[in-house]
Amino acid sequence: MTALPGWFQPLLDRAAASRTEDFTRLATPAEGGRDSAVLVLLGEGPAGPDVLVLQRAARMRQHAGQPAFPGGAADPGDADAAATALREANEEVGLDPASVTVVAQLPRLWIPVSRYVVTPVLAWWHSPHEVWPCQPEEVAHVARLPVAELVDPANRVRVRHPSGWIGPAFDMPGMLVWGFTGGVLSAVLDMGGWSRPWGPGRLVDLPAVDATPVPSASGSASAEDGR
Repeated sequence: MTALPGWFQPLLDRAAASRTEDFTRLATPAEGGRDSAVLVLLGEGPAGPDVLVLQRAARMRQHAGQPAFPGGAADPGDADAAATALREANEEVGLDPASVTVVAQLPRLWIPVSRYVVTPVLAWWHSPHEVWPCQPEEVAHVARLPVAELVDPANRVRVRHPSGWIGPAFDMPGMLVWGFTGGVLSAVLDMGGWSRPWGPGRLVDLPAVDATPVPSASGSASAEDGR
């Protein structure tokens, strides 16, 4: 495996022992649901560690305009969750799988509203390269978000969905990272030892684009505590 930078090791140590409860209060069912995977890809840019996040196109039927890690539903030919995440990332943003070192698979997480069972795949981007929206009808924007900016208390907020659901989010330039992605990202920052006290944080209302609640990986409709 490609050598990891020193800052990655604390996250890897915590991830190896992580449990579903570290990410969500929602139990993953033993059976049912559609298998899927997302790529939690950490690289190192001019501002230090960063994470790759995309924004869905505004005209999509589902999840319009929402932030996401690269990823999607498993195909029959995928060997495992890592294969799914890397394939989807290649299709969505042109990510070269050879530039990535997969280091861990995080616990499988249940999203009841879509009936997806999602495996976040933790990876090190050892050879970063240009990425872009390969499927403009699905992906509007791709960004590498610096960890230093994500953990800045000024950028930590709580989002209230029109359904009443409230969860942690990140108010980044050009992108509000919330929902399932915001919850997973919040947990990963905690595990890496990067998080700074920020609660309770500003409360931001989402526009009523999609009235379907999308539970954050770090809480439920009553999750209002900041860290």
